[in-house]
Amino acid sequence: MIKDLGERVATVWEGLRPITRKMLERALRSGSTSPLNNPNQTFAYDAHADWEVSRLLSALDERSRSAAGPEEADVLGEITEFAETCARILESQSGSAEVFIQLAERAIRQQDYKKLDRLSDRLTERFSAGEIAEIVRQTEMPQIRAIAYETLALLPVQSIAALLADPLYSDIAANALEQKAFEYESEEARDILERFENDFRTE
Repeated sequence: MIKDLGERVATVWEGLRPITRKMLERALRSGSTSPLNNPNQTFAYDAHADWEVSRLLSALDERSRSAAGPEEADVLGEITEFAETCARILESQSGSAEVFIQLAERAIRQQDYKKLDRLSDRLTERFSAGEIAEIVRQTEMPQIRAIAYETLALLPVQSIAALLADPLYSDIAANALEQKAFEYESEEARDILERFENDFRTE
């Protein structure tokens, strides 16, 4: 029963849309994210579902950290299983910078570096240049920032260069272009970076 997992978990669960609850229940029963990939199901994963599952995962992780004593061993097992189900769904579906940071921080806390490598692969597969730059901007953890910068530097030069016009990401894009220019010996990146720096000096 959800209420046995703690007050905050129960509150978040009650606030979920019915369709999101059904998706989570199916994922729990199957032990995977397969309900999301079933052509016969009608659930469409969207930004709201992303936010809901992320919020539930936060509540579950918070509850697991507060669980103490042998009398809570069974509850802790249920919380862990539920949390891992939420994490798998987010890992397979989300393209959000905030969710990536949440999952990466979680993997680092658990010292699960295989999962961190898997998350890094997802950046290349699913995330836009803007979302990757947003990870750099938001995270406070140097490991996560390094992963995001490395991924950004692997993108096509024009994808990175497009971020130079955005005041939020211009410095991040310039750093990624510098990495691409010197570590990956990209003449195109070097030329764009030089033009950007010249324009900045003449302003």
